Amino acid sequence: METEKDERLWRIARKRAAFKKSLYSYIIVNAFLWGIWWFSDGQYHGYYSYPWPVWVMLGWGLGLAFQYFKAYNGDKEDLANQEYERLKREKGL
Repeated sequence: METEKDERLWRIARKRAAFKKSLYSYIIVNAFLWGIWWFSDGQYHGYYSYPWPVWVMLGWGLGLAFQYFKAYNGDKEDLANQEYERLKREKGL
């Protein structure tokens, strides 16, 4: 039983570490893209200064949000265990 709990904790730890790594990459790459936009044509505020990095941020950010939810709000197994424990309490077992 203890080994099963340890494996579950390691799985959660790996998901959270992967999320943090993805978040750091997201911040660095998007800062770089905004810098490219700013120094190429963003500072002139003309017709060509459309802020195209916003699309990268939105798309990647959506994927990052799903990764956050999976890493910090549990998985199906945890939710099933919680529901099972709730049902046991209701039935008085």
